Amino acid sequence: MNQRDLQLLELRPEIPSAIVTNNMSRDEHFQNKTLRPVAKLQNDLFIAVFKNYIKKHKNAFYSFSIEKKISFIENAIQRDIKFRNSLKGIMIGQFTIEEYALYIENSSALNKRMMNIVKERMFSNIQLLEEEMAY
Repeated sequence: MNQRDLQLLELRPEIPSAIVTNNMSRDEHFQNKTLRPVAKLQNDLFIAVFKNYIKKHKNAFYSFSIEKKISFIENAIQRDIKFRNSLKGIMIGQFTIEEYALYIENSSALNKRMMNIVKERMFSNIQLLEEEMAY
């Protein structure tokens, strides 16, 4: 393992609930060992990126009900391909070379898992997306 990979792994937070067992599917193993820790590491950046996305869409998000905010987040992540690709890049850039090799073997399914994790992070941090908290 090269120096970059070692440093990336050292940066990642541990997630006690992200259990890895031998009877898990390969994708589930990758999700718990790589995707969830990377998403947690990148959480503050995801929030900043989403606040910028809100700003680019004329701050309408701030006037929405909670249900509409959730829908806005889902639509942004699922339907805005450029934004989605940006989020994927934020995650993939934190992969080790070995993790990237595993990722490209089944990128379609892993992308779905990745975006679901990011979406859940945005939902759980929705209070940080309020207007008075925006930069």
